[in-house]
Amino acid sequence: MKLIRFGQSGQEKAGIVDAKGIRRDVSAFGQDYDETFFGTDCIPKLEKWLTTELDNCPEVAEGERWAAPLCRPSKIVCVGLNYAKHAAEAKATIPTEPILFFKATSAIVGPYDQVMIPRDSEKTDWEVELAVIIGKKATYVAEEDALEHIAGYTIHNDYSERAFQLEHKGQWVKGKSADTFAPLGPYIATSDEIPNPNVLNLWLDVNGERLQDSNTDDMIFSVPFLVHYISKYMTLLPGDIISTGTPSGVAMGFTPPRYLRGGEDIELGIEGLGSMRQTIKSYSDS
Repeated sequence: MKLIRFGQSGQEKAGIVDAKGIRRDVSAFGQDYDETFFGTDCIPKLEKWLTTELDNCPEVAEGERWAAPLCRPSKIVCVGLNYAKHAAEAKATIPTEPILFFKATSAIVGPYDQVMIPRDSEKTDWEVELAVIIGKKATYVAEEDALEHIAGYTIHNDYSERAFQLEHKGQWVKGKSADTFAPLGPYIATSDEIPNPNVLNLWLDVNGERLQDSNTDDMIFSVPFLVHYISKYMTLLPGDIISTGTPSGVAMGFTPPRYLRGGEDIELGIEGLGSMRQTIKSYSDS
């Protein structure tokens, strides 16, 4: 099943993409895609409800905004340098344990929303990433049981301001959390649709030029290991997001670097999870 949300900011409703690719409003089910939904086994309940109610669910209007496909996660846990080739382009030592940092949930926007370069930024970068959506409370989870705690997967463009992240001292969160820096979507594919998250092609284009082109099999730490590892240090709540790292081809890795400017177009996708697109806006144009 593919879970979506739609509508203007602050007025979003729950929906699905049906088997024919049609967006449908399922708000009559009575539950948005939040911690309660994921934590009370509502995915199979929604599937069962749809067996009798699908035809009564209105189609979403053609021009209706795609929103982020979940709301109010308690946290976004990100993994740094988790692709071997990306670590190499960053001239970094291959991590022996996952590098973890947080990203503010206030950065979340929809998959086609405009992305704003923050004030005083000169080094805004892109990062296509597989995002894991937690479906069941996870504390001290064994690696072999980790997939049972995943509700589904979506795409995250982990925008980063490299000067804020690396030159302004302190933790990476400062370079990761600007408003609009976490586009998610276009939908959450439930875990039954993605039997193996570690064999997915993923890519990103800037102005039509393919700059990231890889596969999640280049991950240093697999999805099950990440759920296991992170759950040793914090409880993962239903609806929480783990963003699993980006492959090589980021702006910072080019010589000279190719940081983003206003007016540029970003398109990205992951096998089985669709694609998203953002137009970049300069802060000075706002």
